[in-house]
Amino acid sequence: MNSEIILFDINETVLDLSSLKPGFITAFSQQDALSLWFSRLLHTSTVCIATGVRSDFATLAAITLDNVATYYKVTLSDKQRTELLKGFANLQAHSDIKPALSKLKQHGFKTVAFSNSSSALINQQIAQADLAEYFDEVVSVESTGSFKPDATVYQFVGQQLGVAKENLRLVATHDWDTHGAMSQGLKAAYIARTAAFYNPLYLKPEIQGDNMLEIVEQIISAYKPA
Repeated sequence: MNSEIILFDINETVLDLSSLKPGFITAFSQQDALSLWFSRLLHTSTVCIATGVRSDFATLAAITLDNVATYYKVTLSDKQRTELLKGFANLQAHSDIKPALSKLKQHGFKTVAFSNSSSALINQQIAQADLAEYFDEVVSVESTGSFKPDATVYQFVGQQLGVAKENLRLVATHDWDTHGAMSQGLKAAYIARTAAFYNPLYLKPEIQGDNMLEIVEQIISAYKPA
């Protein structure tokens, strides 16, 4: 087993959120409802980090759904709320994920699912997407009471795995996540799933691409055994 452990952000990076879109369009009669909800969810989690509010991602997801409903002046029934949130557990993987994870495993890398979601949800997500065999471990930030990109959670994942931070590399499609990891001494790789723009104020990983197989090839090439 290689000394470098590869952490994978799950939502958007590994799993495709597009299957949620029809339900959000039906509920809100707005094409951009899903993207608004997810961006406001991430914004809310960041405010919680900055102001010391302890919560969990499921609670924030439900609150943000109400926020979006208020914004669009829509009243959601309990059934609609439940169905919209339940969809998060039934996402499919991007088409490049299985071959990319297989290649990493073939080259001796340990792979870890690392997310703001609860351990129960992450396990449900990767099982539903038929990815359980591709991940060696699952690490949720939930017990920290905080979220990525709080410095605490990147320190936490190293403690949970019992490895030095320089032996961890985070793969994510969110520039704030790769920046957060690198600011705490982890390595990173950025996959441009949703946008090619990378904030120039953030620390930028050398490994970048728009396909996970391309990312994995770079990770394998960059690995230098201790």
